[in-house]
Amino acid sequence: MRRTVLAVASAALLAGCSGATPAPGPARIDVDTPELRELKAEAGVEDCAPGDAGPAAGGLPDVTLPCLGGGPDVELASLRGPLVVNLWASWCGPCREEMPVIQQFHEQHGEQVQVLGIDYEDPQVESAMDLVGETGVTYPLLADPQSSLQGAGPFPGLMGLPMFAFVDEDGAATVVAQKVDSVGELEDLVDEHLGIRL
Repeated sequence: MRRTVLAVASAALLAGCSGATPAPGPARIDVDTPELRELKAEAGVEDCAPGDAGPAAGGLPDVTLPCLGGGPDVELASLRGPLVVNLWASWCGPCREEMPVIQQFHEQHGEQVQVLGIDYEDPQVESAMDLVGETGVTYPLLADPQSSLQGAGPFPGLMGLPMFAFVDEDGAATVVAQKVDSVGELEDLVDEHLGIRL
């Protein structure tokens, strides 16, 4: 009798733990706060610009990301090139080193080849925006704090930073996991993957 009571009690406890309350989802990370908007304005970061095309074969994934520091969400699959997309994070040492180089590229060649940054897997969005100000970055920035790009489209399932995606006029994207140390090095990658000699 005692075993039966214990079994019933155990079953009741287990039933109370299963299915009644859903498991917690991913933490909500707000990338559009008054503080972030102010930091973005102080840094002079350009507004995000949504694309107007449909998904392309071999293109960026059908993933919508928010603009870091406020602005319109961007559906990546709608973007067309020539475009250099840089994935970075505030916790990534090599990213910190190359961001001023990417900014120089943007200043020199932004009319011919657009630049877009994506703050990837970075829950410390205030630190990310501080880094933007420190490095002088002004090109548009999106945020992917929940790692939506991991394994999506041309991006690998195991992603290390920094990483680039080179998007051509037709929307096809080539992903390269590499750090750049000079504008010339990034120009060479643009020539190799987009066929544009700068």
